[in-house]
Amino acid sequence: MTTDQLYANIQAKRSMLCVGLDTDFNKIPEHLKKLALGGETAIRGELYKGNVRSIIAFNKAIIDATAPYCVAYKPNLAFYECLGTDGLRALDVTVDYIRSKYPDMFLIADAKRGDIGNTAKMYAKTYFETMDFDAVTISPYMGSETVTPFLGYPGKFAIVVALSSNGTSSDFQLAEKEGKPLYQVVMEKMMSISTPENMMFVVGATKADKLAEIRQFCPDNFFLVPGVGAQGGSAEEVIANGANSRGGLLINSSRGVIYASSGEDFAEAAARSAENTARI
Repeated sequence: MTTDQLYANIQAKRSMLCVGLDTDFNKIPEHLKKLALGGETAIRGELYKGNVRSIIAFNKAIIDATAPYCVAYKPNLAFYECLGTDGLRALDVTVDYIRSKYPDMFLIADAKRGDIGNTAKMYAKTYFETMDFDAVTISPYMGSETVTPFLGYPGKFAIVVALSSNGTSSDFQLAEKEGKPLYQVVMEKMMSISTPENMMFVVGATKADKLAEIRQFCPDNFFLVPGVGAQGGSAEEVIANGANSRGGLLINSSRGVIYASSGEDFAEAAARSAENTARI
């Protein structure tokens, strides 16, 4: 997906919302957990049972309910990898479901990979070829070599962690180098080896006061902005401080949307939460 296509989707839906699919079996509604207790379900010619049945059912319901109100989905891979091969099957089915039913959605693999050389090349192949994501989050601590293998795929994006929403991000990200905070040094280096057509940045919603100054030296790249909702970030502040002339934001909400209700009305509650988040 190109940036022009993503901008067009944002304008068409009047939304900058990215829904984080951080699906935790322990948090899904009780009536869906019961699916794990018996039988098997045939999906794409394969049989699924146990927790995978529940996770797939939950994800499909959330996706169907929120699709009218968002432009992107972001599965956090840790929630699937922790279940081993079954969890990866659930992720694969989820991605395939979005691709087949909602092909205009921007898909982000929240993997935060950060290796170099052939390992980085294999990560890029995994997420862009094997799994068909549009973007993958990357930790740049080992240098520009962690990112360059992801930049050779047209219509695909590296999303580099710059200024994250967690409290201890200041341990490193706000440290100064040559009079600049480290996150700015990272972003400027990444911008020098990429274009806005293949590079985005993670900038946390809980750092909304920094967004305006970041836009001064990074006017054109999309920002993926986590931290809205459960972490206390405000979508209104993010848009006011971080939007560029075309928008340029993907505002992520995970728990605030997908766990808006723990009852049988969970999908309807997710839809309401999505409709009220990151609207423009």
